[in-house]
Amino acid sequence: MQNKKPKILENLERVGIANLRTIVMTNWKGRKYNFVPEIELTIDLDKKKRGAHMSRLIESITETIEEEIEIRHGSLEEVERDILKRLKEKHPYRRAQISMKTELVIPKKTPETGKRTMETYDVLVGISHNNGIYTKILRVEVLGNTVCPHAMKNSNGKTHIQRAKGILEIETDYDNEIELEDMIECVEKAFPSEIYTLLKTEDERHIIQKMFQNPKFVEDVTREILDNAKKKFKGCEILAKTISYESIHGHDVIAEGSCKS
Repeated sequence: MQNKKPKILENLERVGIANLRTIVMTNWKGRKYNFVPEIELTIDLDKKKRGAHMSRLIESITETIEEEIEIRHGSLEEVERDILKRLKEKHPYRRAQISMKTELVIPKKTPETGKRTMETYDVLVGISHNNGIYTKILRVEVLGNTVCPHAMKNSNGKTHIQRAKGILEIETDYDNEIELEDMIECVEKAFPSEIYTLLKTEDERHIIQKMFQNPKFVEDVTREILDNAKKKFKGCEILAKTISYESIHGHDVIAEGSCKS
């Protein structure tokens, strides 16, 4: 049925599966990770074919995942590349894309008391295969804060503070090794201060003082994310976005920019 000619002859750029969840295990530089990502896998479809063989896409994922029981892949990128290679054998394509959305948990210590805390970050790892060339997209979402310099200047040092989200997305060659932890650090350093799940009184005082000593607009944060990433990573297309969930307004404030490194 899928190989029959459709009534309307139009090429389709992306056909596949979305919102599939399964366990993925990796061993990145000696550190073992277990993820349960949300997976999307698509291929292009020629206008002479009515449909894609969806079961073959699923098979490519499950067979690759089964191999991890014996040998863990080094990274999510490696898992994705192996899935696309296996899919190529089962279902020929010109272009294929796969992405995994998941959470990365990083252990940290609070700034003053040194208490251990576990911080969670939303991340996306994606791979594209086009005419034999692999490229990847990496994205991290990091919570932080903004502190309004304008209000501080005009209110005798008082100002409004709000939670903010910084997003950093990088597109680059598959072989360009980039760690998600480094991307997260680029975003966290751009905020007036990092935030933590656990804070004792001394830590809380440290964070507040740091924020008031380093007030920033949402635009400042976005520019610093770009600058940090441009200095850290080479050969990349870089996109940064900051969303400030304003405490004195009924709306959010955003800033977005891009650059190359």
